[in-house]
Amino acid sequence: MEDRKLLQYKVGGLLYMPAYQENIVEKIRRQEHAHLTSICFCLEDAIGDAAVADAERALRGNLRALKEARVEGGELPLLFVRVRTADHMEHFLDFVGEAGDVLTGYVLPKVNLGNVEAYMELMRTLNEGAAKRRYIMPVLESPSIADIKSRAAVLGELKSIFDEHEECVLNVRVGGNDFSNLYGVRRSIAHTIYTVGIVRDILVDILNIFARDYVVSGPVWNYFGDAAEGAWAQGLKKELELDRLNGFIGKTAIHPAQLPFIFDSLKAERADFEDAKMICGWQDEKAGVKKSWDGTRMNEVKTHAKWAKRVLTLAEIYGVKDDGAAVAAESRR
Repeated sequence: MEDRKLLQYKVGGLLYMPAYQENIVEKIRRQEHAHLTSICFCLEDAIGDAAVADAERALRGNLRALKEARVEGGELPLLFVRVRTADHMEHFLDFVGEAGDVLTGYVLPKVNLGNVEAYMELMRTLNEGAAKRRYIMPVLESPSIADIKSRAAVLGELKSIFDEHEECVLNVRVGGNDFSNLYGVRRSIAHTIYTVGIVRDILVDILNIFARDYVVSGPVWNYFGDAAEGAWAQGLKKELELDRLNGFIGKTAIHPAQLPFIFDSLKAERADFEDAKMICGWQDEKAGVKKSWDGTRMNEVKTHAKWAKRVLTLAEIYGVKDDGAAVAAESRR
């Protein structure tokens, strides 16, 4: 069983798709999307109420096929199902049966104090005595979290509950669109979510409570296209830069065209990688501060240790950017 502490970073760009998605099994078998790290089959917002039963049947068939592909030695991304409610999750666990063995876990929408315990009880039952642990990725997007009067208390109580079940909480996710909808706002292709002050403040508070102990994934970017240098891509790259700067790791994706950008954003910069190795391998018992690898900043072993461990973990999974930093550093020596 893979260590949760490493697996939580492997979610990366979580590609959402309707649960009835056609041809997905063949696309995965052909490894059509090189940067596909994880998939969420959505049975909630992406499916009309009248189409849920049909979508469940289609999904069960796809999961059976993917389970067979894994037995045959095929490489699969991490697989998740987004359910509608705790009652729906209970129904789906029974409905999907052994086909659900191929799943990494479940995405839980609109998690709040009214439904979190029901979800956790289902996970306790699912994992009790199981050969393979399933995980949850709760989505924080409810009005009680948006409301500044209740936000701190709700987030604090949810954090305490997550901590009691930490072994099965893989990522904490956020609903940027749901928060925006509460206030009737929507960011344009020229603006990141951090420009929308009222939503930014909610996201920062979520990071404040959860990012010290959990991987928190960034909100979806609503734009996509064919041109890799188009305005949609430039906006996505800017938001990914700000995501990483603020403490988000990974991002929800709504189109395969977004995946290479998300994957690239998770790679370590060369200077960060070299400095992280220095900090994690610190052997100087006298000095607590040293000049960085490229000679442009200070490394402090005590205050940069957590950052350094994360950089090395991401480098192990996603690689290191070949950004010319080595040439520049050599020229300064």
